[in-house]
Amino acid sequence: MKLIAYTFLLVLPLFVSAQQKPSANSDYPQDYFRNPLDIPILLAGNFGECRPGHFHSGVDIKTLGKENEPVHAAADGYISRVKMEKGGFGHGLYIIHPNGYTTLYAHLNDFMPALQKYLRKEQYEKKRWDVDLQLSPGQFPVKKGQFIAWSGNTGGSTAPHLHFEIRNTRTEHPLNPELFGLPIVDNVPPVPVEVVFYNGNIYDQDHLAITLSKKGNIYKPLRTSNAHNRIDNDTVDIPNGIIGVGINVDDFMNGSENTLAFYTATLYLDDSLQAQITLDDIGYDVTRYVNGYADFRTKEQQHKWVQCLFQLPGNHLDGIYTRLNINKGKLDLAGESKAHKISIVITDDKGNSSTILIFGQPSPSVDEVPLEKGCIPFAANKPNDFSNPNISFSLDAKQLYDDICFSFKSESSSSVFSDKYQLHYSFVPLHHYFDLQIKPNKTIAFGLRSKVIMMYSNGKNEDGRAAAFGDNGWYKAKVRNFGTYWLDIDTTAPVIHSMQRNGANLTKAKLIAIEAKDDATSVKSFSGYIDGKWVCFEQRSNTFFYKFDEHCPKGKHKLVFKAADENGNEAVFNLNFTR
Repeated sequence: MKLIAYTFLLVLPLFVSAQQKPSANSDYPQDYFRNPLDIPILLAGNFGECRPGHFHSGVDIKTLGKENEPVHAAADGYISRVKMEKGGFGHGLYIIHPNGYTTLYAHLNDFMPALQKYLRKEQYEKKRWDVDLQLSPGQFPVKKGQFIAWSGNTGGSTAPHLHFEIRNTRTEHPLNPELFGLPIVDNVPPVPVEVVFYNGNIYDQDHLAITLSKKGNIYKPLRTSNAHNRIDNDTVDIPNGIIGVGINVDDFMNGSENTLAFYTATLYLDDSLQAQITLDDIGYDVTRYVNGYADFRTKEQQHKWVQCLFQLPGNHLDGIYTRLNINKGKLDLAGESKAHKISIVITDDKGNSSTILIFGQPSPSVDEVPLEKGCIPFAANKPNDFSNPNISFSLDAKQLYDDICFSFKSESSSSVFSDKYQLHYSFVPLHHYFDLQIKPNKTIAFGLRSKVIMMYSNGKNEDGRAAAFGDNGWYKAKVRNFGTYWLDIDTTAPVIHSMQRNGANLTKAKLIAIEAKDDATSVKSFSGYIDGKWVCFEQRSNTFFYKFDEHCPKGKHKLVFKAADENGNEAVFNLNFTR
C-alpha cells in the first residue's frame, strides 16, 4: 500500500470508486485471538481464494495430516451456535466474543464433552442428526485457550484440517483472519503465472494470454497464446480498444506447498493507477459473485483461475474493488498506436510483493469472434425471457454477469419424455436459481406425474432433480446453469449396501456404516432404526454411519435403514448384528 500512495494522490479525480479499507495494523485487534491449535499454523488455504461458486471465507490450518487434534477457543466468549451438515462446514462451532467478532471452527469431529452430550440429546429429541442449534450466552461460556472440539475431516473437506474464520458479528461478514496478527510465518512473495488481455465479451475465446517468467525482481512476458502476437524486448502486441486485464497468480507461505490467494492487486497504465482489488471482507450474500469476478469459461475449460482486475457489468461484488477508473478497471487503448507501460503490483497478507511489467503495443485484433447465427441478445442487469412451444424460462436482472447472445438448440429423442434442449453453454455462469419449464412429448400417466425428473448435462456429467407437475402439462424445476435439459421418469429407489455382513459380530466395532446412492437424483431423506427405535445416523456424501451409544446396548439387534430419493422412491435395508 505504501508503494502506491503517491500515485493515488495524483490520479484521484479519475476514480468512481474510492472507499478506504481498514489496514491490518489499525482497525483490527492484533493480539486478541490466539492460534486455535497447539501446533504452528501452516495453511492449506487462505482467505479470498476462488472456489467453485464461492470465495474461501477463512483459513484452512493443517493438522499434521491427521484428525483429532485438540481445538481451542481463540478468545473469551460463548458458544453461540452448533451446526451439523453433510456438506459445507460439516460439524461447525461458533463463538461470539465481546469485542464484536465471531469465530467459526469447521470440519470438526466431536465437541467438548458437555457440548457433545447436549448435541446428542437435541438430535434424539428432534430425530435428525443435521441440526442447527442456537445457544444462549449462559449455556457454554468459554475462556481463551479452552478446549472446545477435536479437529476432523467432515462436511465438504477433502483432507484433515481446521477451517477457521473471524467474522464481524454485526454484519456476519467473514474477514481476512491473517489481518488479526495470528502467528503465521510468511516471507514468500506471490508468484504471477499469467496475464490475460480481454478485448471483447469475457466468454469469447479470442483473449490474449501471456505466460510470465521472472527476470531479476520483475515478472515479464515469456510467450503468448496467439502466434499473431509477437514479443520483442518485453513489448507485446496487445489488442487496442477498451481492454480488460486478468491475472493468474499463486501465492505460498513458508513450510507449505499449497497455493494461496493474493491479498491486493493494483493495476497501472503508464504509472497511472487504474484498478485495485483488496480481499479482506466478503459476505456470504455476495460470495457467488466469484463466478463474475473470475474468468468462468477458463476455469471450466482449462481448470485455472484467472482473476479479473476489471468489474463486469453484472458483477455486484463492489466491496473488493477498492479503486476503479471510469471504465470499471478496463484500460482505454482505443485508437492508440504507441506502446504503453502496463504494470501490476501484487501483495500477500504479510506485505510480500511481486511486480509484473509488460510494454503493450496496441494493434487491431486478428481473431474476432463472430456472433452465432440466430442467437438472441441477453443483457446483464436486465430481465431476459425465452419461450418456445415446449420450453420456457425467465432470468431476472441479477442473473447475468456480462451480455451474451443466447443460443438455443433442440434435439428429438425417443428414449426420454421430451426433446433435449440445449440452453446456451455451461461455461457461461448464472447467479442463482430460476424456474425452468418443459412440456413432455409423450403422454405421462397420472400415476407417474410425481416420478418425473428434469435431467441436466454440461457435456461431461448428467444429473437430475424432481420436476413438479404444473398447469397445462408443463413440468417445472429450479435450476441455475445453462446446459442441456430434458424430462425423464424415475421409479428406481436408491441402492443400499452394508459395509457389514448380515449376522456380523460387531462387539469390537465402533460404528455401523451404510452406503446409499441414487443414480437419477439424490438421497433426500434417510432414517435408521435399531429394534424399532430411531438412532442417530450421520451422512457424509453417500455414506451413512451410526456410532454406537447407549441406544444400542450389548446383545443381538436388528437394524432397519430406509432411504428415499427426491421422487419418493424408497429402499429399505435390514441388518442383523450382535454387539
